[in-house]
Amino acid sequence: MTELLVPYQLTILVLGLSGGLFLIQLAVVDIIAIKQKHPPGVAVAQDPQTLLFRSNRVFANSNETVGILILVVLFAVFSGTHPDWLNGLAVTYLLSRVGHMVCYYLDQKLMRSISFGVCYLSLSGIFVSGMAAWLR
Repeated sequence: MTELLVPYQLTILVLGLSGGLFLIQLAVVDIIAIKQKHPPGVAVAQDPQTLLFRSNRVFANSNETVGILILVVLFAVFSGTHPDWLNGLAVTYLLSRVGHMVCYYLDQKLMRSISFGVCYLSLSGIFVSGMAAWLR
């Protein structure tokens, strides 16, 4: 690992673990769709009461945030953000994604929304830490 990346090893681990989490989410939605004999290529009915809808939204929401995660992490690393901040915020992102996933599957609306808010704040914090590195 290059010298630049050594302080950010935890963040790099979070990127890999996030990928693993998203693979699990993909498997869950696919297994549920297969068990419910949902036709491939047909949109999932917009019914938050169904586990198929909720599992589909979990995966879709993760896809909506992962691009932002990658961009702000790259920005922060190459800007020289303090590693403790970046590593802590990256772990917060991962934990909030796990919380969001579990709460969505279990239809816990308030906790799901709180988890998403924490996710958003962690992504914002990573961006701000990158910007702060430019102001030093």
